[in-house]
Amino acid sequence: MSIIASAAIRAEGFTPPGPGDFNLPPVGYTQETAPTFGFLGETMYAGVTKPMLLLALSVVLVFAFLYSSIRQRAMVPSRFQFIGEASYSFVRNGLARDIIGSHDFMRFVPYLVALFFFILFNNLFGMVPGIQFPTFSRVGIAYSLAILSWLVYNGVGIKRHGFVNYVKLQTVPGGVSGAILLLLIPLEFFSNIIVRPVTLALRLFANMFAGHMLLILFALGGEYLLFETELPTMLAGPLSWVMFLLVSTLELLVMALQAYVFVLLTAMYISSALVEEH
Repeated sequence: MSIIASAAIRAEGFTPPGPGDFNLPPVGYTQETAPTFGFLGETMYAGVTKPMLLLALSVVLVFAFLYSSIRQRAMVPSRFQFIGEASYSFVRNGLARDIIGSHDFMRFVPYLVALFFFILFNNLFGMVPGIQFPTFSRVGIAYSLAILSWLVYNGVGIKRHGFVNYVKLQTVPGGVSGAILLLLIPLEFFSNIIVRPVTLALRLFANMFAGHMLLILFALGGEYLLFETELPTMLAGPLSWVMFLLVSTLELLVMALQAYVFVLLTAMYISSALVEEH
């Protein structure tokens, strides 16, 4: 993999993909003609971008998928109904009930089910011809979703315990006393309150960004090596496309896994916010 990438980068005239390939201009504009504005010293595009449209499209697709899978409710389910029911049961029982507990889990099932399919559909956009852009490869979108989960689990914790008791539960380890608390309380506060949404977002963003970057590199690099270079360099072109297919297969697994991990951690954070002792 590194040999092909190095050869492509060294090849004269080839421009390797970079973070700029993810900064798409508004729909209907090019990077040169798009309206811009300044924000915190950075130049930002003004208008509706492709990731915005994909977010809206994913909401429609998730609703259509879930509604269609339960519309008939046949005793002998069709294949589509079976997939929908099995997916729902996986999140409901395997994540919500098993992690949050049978007493509290049902009120969080709608959020966790919607969260799982929302992330999955947006991730899979990266493999759909004509779209080929995983929405969460934009870090701002990943952070927005992580902040939403942060508000949910902190909100339910504060509602159950009260603000002061909730902060105490999250920052003061049970069974620990004395001067060591001067060290542990700031660490627990930083870990449980501050860091969680950051790591939740970065894990999703980094996997989608890196995976799509590899796909772009192997696809465009293979094309360049095959059609723009001479022997023996051009022989690396087909090999680059083989790597593209292999990475695509791995990326499909990663896309589903990241949706699972995000919902798993959200359920764990909700569970920790509801428990009576840290």
